Amino acid sequence: MKNKTSIFLITSGVILAFAGIILFSSFTSGKRIRKPNIVFILADDLGWRDAGFMGSKFYETPAIDSLAASGMVFTDAYANAPNCAPSRAALLTGLYAPRTGIYTVGSSKRGKSQYRRLIPVENKTILDTSFITIAEVLKHNGYVSASIGKWHMGDPPDFGPVAQGFDVNIGGWHLGHPRSYFSPYGNPYLTDGPKGEYLTDRLTKEALKFIDKNKNKPFFLYFPHYAVHSPFQAKDSLIFGFKNRSPDDGQKNPVYAAMIKSLDESVGKILTKIDKLHLRRKTVIIFTSDNGGVGFITSNAPLRGSKGMLYEGGIREPFIVSWPGKIKAGTVSHVPIILTDLFPTILKLTHSKPFRHEHFDGVSLHRLFLKGKKLKKRALFWHFPAYLERYRGVPNIWRTTPASAVRYGDWKLILFYETGKTELYNLKNDIGETHDVSGEYPDKRDELYRRLQKWIQKTQAPVPTQKNPAFNEAAWQKRMNEIKRSLKKPEQLY
Repeated sequence: MKNKTSIFLITSGVILAFAGIILFSSFTSGKRIRKPNIVFILADDLGWRDAGFMGSKFYETPAIDSLAASGMVFTDAYANAPNCAPSRAALLTGLYAPRTGIYTVGSSKRGKSQYRRLIPVENKTILDTSFITIAEVLKHNGYVSASIGKWHMGDPPDFGPVAQGFDVNIGGWHLGHPRSYFSPYGNPYLTDGPKGEYLTDRLTKEALKFIDKNKNKPFFLYFPHYAVHSPFQAKDSLIFGFKNRSPDDGQKNPVYAAMIKSLDESVGKILTKIDKLHLRRKTVIIFTSDNGGVGFITSNAPLRGSKGMLYEGGIREPFIVSWPGKIKAGTVSHVPIILTDLFPTILKLTHSKPFRHEHFDGVSLHRLFLKGKKLKKRALFWHFPAYLERYRGVPNIWRTTPASAVRYGDWKLILFYETGKTELYNLKNDIGETHDVSGEYPDKRDELYRRLQKWIQKTQAPVPTQKNPAFNEAAWQKRMNEIKRSLKKPEQLY
């Protein structure tokens, strides 16, 4: 017993002495090790080409363009779904939709039943609190966090941002769009400002307050703007500047342009605040969008489709990551990435440890961000077993019928469950998905189909197979004929 005690005391002394050396070195070096702040700005419905750094000549985004120049831009970045709620659930949990059950917004039975051939998979509208979010893990690792803006996955107190690990919630509840962009807002989780106050400006003020209050500790600002989602409302002073501007490849709406301008001004104010506090080199800033642009208000050209579709225009997003001194400025990556990658990436960038062994469907991008190292080739997947009705300008009965998709390398395959039809595109040669090459490359089609089926089995993704007894073939055909007659060009039908 005496020997064991002596060994314990000697060992303890060595450990304490070693710890003392480390502490002494840390204090005498005069440097305090601090984890980086995370500022995640998530635009709502901002299209792939809705910013200057992505090629728009109609919209004005000098602040966002400046952010892009300061870091790394991704040309092939994707949302996990073609609409709002499922993308947000995937981002915050790092999980594909089949694991959370959030596939779409609201009901999966959208549109008229007589036009639906299948009974779609039931959709969940609430993110269950059993899922671990980025905020929960960062909180466990010493971060203070805020969700300022759109939530769209349940109501507080049981299913809002605070229930999912955020310390602060401003403006987040189940509703996916503002009742008005001007105060009074009609939002129970955002106090009204002066009459006529603009929502994007107000949320920015709240974000600036949060940064100021927490400047001396590591913080996570999740800033999911309501902009540029409908209703399409903007400040008159900004609308005026776009009224006489020449259109740019379908981008021409002055109100929408003014909404983007306000979003850009918000980004500029965030950057200015971080610079004034000398936090820029201590802060990782990510900017992206949750799905493609709305087809009747903007143009996603040269991409095909828009919000609500698994074509590129519905899921490919602008994406910037900036961290001066760590991420090389002015770099562009063509590596395909997806929102589910960001949870494991943020954990690596912040040296944070999860509560337990977490499963992520994405991969960490930290080596790609920091050192430009390529990722191992992998497939990206989408599963949308629901219907979305057409909106103005969409030349079809549906924006989408139940479908899944896979991208692997330059190739992308979409599987439509109503008919079993597959479409295959080479995105390197045909970014606009204008030419289905399934017949020309049957081996590649079958390879991607097998990959998709294997993933469906792995994630236990429910696939709609039951016929809808309310489907009316005659009514469907009549409506399709009406749409075809209304088209200026036959190839507009998709």
